[in-house]
Amino acid sequence: MNTQLQRLNGESEEQFIWRLGQLYDAGLAERSWAELADIINHTFRPEGVEYTESTYRKQYQSAKKFFEAGVFNDLNENEYLNGLEEKRREIEKERVKLRTEKIEYNRWLREEARDEMILECVSDAIAKLEPVQIPTKIETVQSEKGFVLSFGDEHYGAEFEIKGLHDEIITAYSPEIFEKRMWQLFNRVVDIICKEEITDLHVFSMGDFADGCLRVSQLMKLRYGVVDGTLKYAEFISQWLYELSRYVHIHYQMTNGNHTELRMLGQPKGTFTEDNMGKVVASFIKLRLQGNPNFEFIENPSGYIFTQIAGYNFLGIHGEEKDLKRSIKDFSKIYSTPIDYLITGHVHHGSLEDVGINSAVITIPSLMGTDPYALKLKYLSNPGASLIVMDSERGKECEYSIALN
Repeated sequence: MNTQLQRLNGESEEQFIWRLGQLYDAGLAERSWAELADIINHTFRPEGVEYTESTYRKQYQSAKKFFEAGVFNDLNENEYLNGLEEKRREIEKERVKLRTEKIEYNRWLREEARDEMILECVSDAIAKLEPVQIPTKIETVQSEKGFVLSFGDEHYGAEFEIKGLHDEIITAYSPEIFEKRMWQLFNRVVDIICKEEITDLHVFSMGDFADGCLRVSQLMKLRYGVVDGTLKYAEFISQWLYELSRYVHIHYQMTNGNHTELRMLGQPKGTFTEDNMGKVVASFIKLRLQGNPNFEFIENPSGYIFTQIAGYNFLGIHGEEKDLKRSIKDFSKIYSTPIDYLITGHVHHGSLEDVGINSAVITIPSLMGTDPYALKLKYLSNPGASLIVMDSERGKECEYSIALN
């Protein structure tokens, strides 16, 4: 057989028919269309399937008609194929855009549904509770002193026991132990209120009220799910603040911790900073204590705690900073406001580092105390809280370090 009548490597059926037709017209095929049809059938058709010569000849004649009409004069083969490829890419880009829009829309729907679900849980939980009574209004007294109670790292819902060398319990934690410590704290604070004749008290909640949002492994040591645990904590702390508001006017602020940040879809730290269960607790407290003349919920747009006490600027953060002494200077620059005292939690133990005259970093202990993770790192600490007395001239005058057990 004439080698020109054989299919070339990679040649499509249409290209083969066109080339055979060109050879036929040029008198180089040395075959009739019927014979050329046999070659095409043998090359491209499965056994038992044959098209007539008319089929292939009409295909060629149609293509030839367009060719002779000059349809392809302005495009060589590569330009034509490149044009088709460009159109294909444009179509694919539009498809990708559409898929992306659908993904974003579905993500938005999931977020909206999750937020609505949580809000519904909060609303339902509050609706089932007995109304909180309104306490008698406490008349505040102007003073040169200021008072701030700080507590945090409650990790509510966690349960564990740490055993010693002789099978004794070194420390333990549970929701019941948390509540016991909070009422111990309450009694100590009331004693200090009476001793110092306090009428105004700043209360700082330093974050990480719950445990279990940070990583999946933590869920194994939790008594409650994330939402249920949050609602139980929110109701307890609301009642606790209400009882305290019967003795003193409260200026309450809170900041969110890393353990209550929701990390959906296995995303790393900081991906969903706005999705924090602290928002649920804040909403719960505001709803439960609305109308209470002795309670003020203060929110700063930065998400941090910020206020002035006895003339000194306090900034409260959870405490995930490598160098807190440097941070107090950095925050002062960022917000163009001098920060005199930076107060933090996070590390589960109390400390004070002077930064300058009447300026310091104050770290408060945790309600939880030592946990199994801290024990692995050989870090031990007592559970506790802090009540600081500020003087307008001397700055931090004293601190009641409240040990709990």
